[in-house]
Amino acid sequence: MGGLIGLVVLVLDIIAIVDLFKSAKDTGKKILWLILILVLPLIGMILYFVVGKKK
Repeated sequence: MGGLIGLVVLVLDIIAIVDLFKSAKDTGKKILWLILILVLPLIGMILYFVVGKKK
């Protein structure tokens, strides 16, 4: 069961990273979000989709 949850988190992190690089944010913000997503995969991904994806 833990492997399945890890796989889901990995897929969602990849989706968040792809979405991040498609966004119009400046390079500095992209790098900071990328570091957050990579260092804290679950929390970083959730924060990106809740806070970082404002239009």
